[in-house]
Amino acid sequence: MKKPDFPRTILEFQSRFLDEQSCLDYLFQCRWPDGFICPRCDGRTAWLIQTRGVWECSGCHQQTSLTAGTVLHKTRIPLQSWFWATYLMSTGTPGISAVQLQRQLGLSRYQTAWTMLQKLRRAMVNPERTLLTGEVEVDECEVGGVEKGRRSGRSLTAKAADVIVAVEVRGQGSGRLRMRVIPDASGQTLCGFVRETVEPGAIVHTDGWKGYLPLTKTGYDHRPHSQRAAKRAGDTELIMPRVHRAISNFKSWLRGTHRSISSEHLQVYLDEFVFRYNRRHSPMSAFQTLLGLESHQQPTTYRQIVEQGPRAKKLNLS
Repeated sequence: MKKPDFPRTILEFQSRFLDEQSCLDYLFQCRWPDGFICPRCDGRTAWLIQTRGVWECSGCHQQTSLTAGTVLHKTRIPLQSWFWATYLMSTGTPGISAVQLQRQLGLSRYQTAWTMLQKLRRAMVNPERTLLTGEVEVDECEVGGVEKGRRSGRSLTAKAADVIVAVEVRGQGSGRLRMRVIPDASGQTLCGFVRETVEPGAIVHTDGWKGYLPLTKTGYDHRPHSQRAAKRAGDTELIMPRVHRAISNFKSWLRGTHRSISSEHLQVYLDEFVFRYNRRHSPMSAFQTLLGLESHQQPTTYRQIVEQGPRAKKLNLS
């Protein structure tokens, strides 16, 4: 028996998940499409403990929750609200802010909406995702504007957040995307990112920054490009257009959807943009992935989210 498919329109979603029971039934079919299987003894027979919402194996008496291992684990928020939040976040092109989610779901507290979105963002990275292949464009950018009094060019101690970006070349278009907050633009940092995201032997296009020079010695076909040299030669073609387009789209999305973000949470916003970008041709299929039904990543608690630094500075997105 196959897993249930995902709703493809908002009308189908509305008719399919009318109440908590329909959400539970969907979770059960996704988790055990061929019937209950005990994670401890592989037993096939179990009964539902209604008061706790868990299934108990008749063989070893292991109790298993339908939401274990997903972003819904131990939640006190109705499943129907979680399903709507997941659908709105995964299918809308610009995404959704916490203020919008609070309004649309009728939540009494902004913190509830914010926490839901933060948990969903942390479920967007597959720890088993594969490396980028073929040709890859790599560049850095800054998020948060320019610090007053800062000299032009790269700086290893800038207050504005530095982000490195890599995108696959697919003909005239772009393939998969990767983004990460970095502490500086040193060769160790930049080359470390490339090693962790790009398959050895790939062609790596960068600008002429010296931090990328060690790539040739680490098994990559490094091809640096100089914007200034291209302009002097009269070359009007944009150098590394795919990665620059991805950076521009990211900044436009960030300004358009979120008024401000904290620096300690910037990485999860990068993860959200990457998640959307890599699924831009099939946004509806992201619904099951975002719920964590096909993920091996552990769910995040509210304590883990806020422990990242509640007093971090806000990034100016204007």
